[in-house]
Amino acid sequence: MTETLDLMPDELLTTTRTVRKRLDLDRPVPLELVRECIEVAVQAPSGSNRQTWHWMVVTDVEKRAAIGEYYRLAVEQYLASEGAAGKLHADDPERGPVQRRVGDSVAYLGERMGQVPVLVIPCLTVSKLPAGNQSGTWGSILPAAWSYCLAARARGLGTAWTTLHMVYEKEIQELLGLPEEIRQSVLLPTAYYTGDTFKPAARQSLDDVIHVDTF
Repeated sequence: MTETLDLMPDELLTTTRTVRKRLDLDRPVPLELVRECIEVAVQAPSGSNRQTWHWMVVTDVEKRAAIGEYYRLAVEQYLASEGAAGKLHADDPERGPVQRRVGDSVAYLGERMGQVPVLVIPCLTVSKLPAGNQSGTWGSILPAAWSYCLAARARGLGTAWTTLHMVYEKEIQELLGLPEEIRQSVLLPTAYYTGDTFKPAARQSLDDVIHVDTF
């Protein structure tokens, strides 16, 4: 098992950031390191302990490039939409600049996703998506996906939590040979990062988001 960074739990949780501009696109990531992260990730909960997850680890140059092109097209559409991160809170002197930086970094990764050394797509076996509440379904894979990000951070790797590739879910399914019942969740580009470390991000005041007993 690889030696991990000396991070206390709260520091790990508050400094695991979405990494875009600081992903090292030139340094190879050992597959064994990715396997370690997934080994940690699959300790996460899953509904009824079914463990019906599958982890697509994409290292092939051509397949990464193809996924990167689908992602680029999806980012292009996203950045043109009214809900794009860089357009939110435009009139807020504090949050506006932060959102514009996020938008810039989204655009940056959109052009480079296919160059990231490893692309990880956690998947779930789902024969049919329920029409109503899907929290139980996706709650069986998303905690594991986040655990993967935490495990990667502890091993000196950066990740980005992205879902825009789902615009081209069918195309990527065919590219990777995924059976119909294997559903993709997030796309986690994985690479070593540049620089030394990360710090907690600015967040809304707890008084604005905590509600006790009633809204």
